[in-house]
Amino acid sequence: MKDVASEMSKELEVARIKGVNWIGLYTLIEREINRFIKVYMQTIVAPIVTTLLFFTVFALAFGGLSREIGDVPYMEFLAPGLVIMSMVQNAFSNTSSSLVIAKVQGNIVDLLMPPLSNMELLVGFITGAVVRGLVVGLVTIVAMSFFVTVHIYDIGVIVLFGFLGTLMMSLLGMAGGIWSEKFDHIAAVTNFIVMPLTFLSGTFYSVEQLPGIWQGLAHYNPFFYMIDGFRSGFIGQADSHIGVGIAVLVAINVALGVLVLWMLRTGYKIKS
Repeated sequence: MKDVASEMSKELEVARIKGVNWIGLYTLIEREINRFIKVYMQTIVAPIVTTLLFFTVFALAFGGLSREIGDVPYMEFLAPGLVIMSMVQNAFSNTSSSLVIAKVQGNIVDLLMPPLSNMELLVGFITGAVVRGLVVGLVTIVAMSFFVTVHIYDIGVIVLFGFLGTLMMSLLGMAGGIWSEKFDHIAAVTNFIVMPLTFLSGTFYSVEQLPGIWQGLAHYNPFFYMIDGFRSGFIGQADSHIGVGIAVLVAINVALGVLVLWMLRTGYKIKS
């Protein structure tokens, strides 16, 4: 009887995959990428149009043709900030919407039941978000090149800060998506955290133009380092040291990664 029970126990035991579940991870990444590709008018084309509208309003309606910031034409100063803003917002939307939709529709179990580790879930979700952010950024730069001269001072800096920025926002979106129970919650994160930090980060101006106390406070905004570093790769000028910006973004990404892994491990708001 003991032998029969032992055999039945082995048959009923949940299969465990040793090492990395490459097939499952690839499938999750493919799913996340296909999610935004299938609705490209909403996820790629619409952000480009929105960014160009922002560019038109701020660069033309407010005298952008004749203004300069640090010997750089305002239009050339503005364009990189708008590009990275669009990139990170789309990375945030990709992870947050994926998780919130799954929770609202009740199919979050489809993500939790497969033999995927917490790290594999994390990598799968953020890879799809980073890809979306980088695609939006690349296409937006091409679209803006028809309206303003795009100079590339250091492609390495552009890629590095573009990656760190989209990674940070994809992790924030994943944390927000896990925390949110409905769309109103994630909208609150967007409206009260993401948008204010974005608009107060020097996207449309140089923080050196701010009064002393406000200039100091701007340096506590992680979005400032993201936008300032990304812009410096185009115009060759920065309001802060590039090394400091890299260190800040890496530290925040590590902290957000640990937070999301903790949420997944404990089943915070995703497991009953």
